[in-house]
Amino acid sequence: MNLFGWLNDQLLRMQWLSDLVTSGVRAVGLDPTSKVGGSLQFFVYDVVKIFILLSVLIFAISYVQSYFPPERTRRILNGRSGIGANVMGALLGTITPFCSCSSIPLFIGFTAAGLPLGVTFSFLISSPLVDMASVILLASIFSWPIALAYVGVGLLVAVVGGTMIGKLGMEGQVADFVRNVPVTDTDEVLTRAERLAFARDQVSDIVHKVWPYVLIGVGIGAAIHNWIPGQTISALLGQDKWWAVPVAVLVGIPMYADIFGTLPIAEALVARDVGLGTVLAFMMAVTALSLPSLIMLRRVVRLPLLATFTGVVTIGILTIGFTFNVITNWFI
Repeated sequence: MNLFGWLNDQLLRMQWLSDLVTSGVRAVGLDPTSKVGGSLQFFVYDVVKIFILLSVLIFAISYVQSYFPPERTRRILNGRSGIGANVMGALLGTITPFCSCSSIPLFIGFTAAGLPLGVTFSFLISSPLVDMASVILLASIFSWPIALAYVGVGLLVAVVGGTMIGKLGMEGQVADFVRNVPVTDTDEVLTRAERLAFARDQVSDIVHKVWPYVLIGVGIGAAIHNWIPGQTISALLGQDKWWAVPVAVLVGIPMYADIFGTLPIAEALVARDVGLGTVLAFMMAVTALSLPSLIMLRRVVRLPLLATFTGVVTIGILTIGFTFNVITNWFI
């Protein structure tokens, strides 16, 4: 095995942890291949692995993010136009490890500062949908090609969605109070100690916010992986079912979680031979179109703009889901 493969297995996939948990399950008298033993192994392994990776990655990413506070991010985007501005907005969204609801205050600030509406929506879409931590976590569960594919299609949805919204000229559909929000131009320079403290606080804050969704997601994943018959899942979400992608999107919208909570569910679905496009569509629907975030967004934009945003993102997710299923079927 080459060095990269060994590092990927031991540091990202944490094969050592899987072996340790499997031994622990056997030590308590359970068979890891049984439903109960397999569920316990899946739950403990995924929970510990996700929280270890999450803490390390959020700390590192937050340290980098300390160089890009909202004011600096706004100035980077200010004055840009065209699709290049949408690409920049989507890319900057990837360095903000926020859920969709947490991204909305930044959206308000950018809009109040006069940034183009399409650019702010590219940021709003990409911020919860794609972040650097999700790339590593996806690679730890699936593979680097799947992780990079998810990032690529996530950025594509953000860029195309923001561009389309910008072209529609719906600036008048933003709530009046948003335009009157005071905007600060302060850009405080932090010391190294302050950046380390900021990163540590971000780890604490984000873990505090996401831990219930991680536990719920891992629990659902364990149930899918060990208790729901494969025939049932195939009948509902099999690769040969045209409705699999729309059903995955509809199931994902009412859920409120970030990518860290959806990963264990996605892992279990892929293990049950659900199409990759269906799984990606589910993850994107949960992170970009969750019902709570749409309710919050409704408070800052009027209904026509909310409907346009929801429609554009939904069409993008469906298109990507169907396309990935077709492509993967060609290679199977």
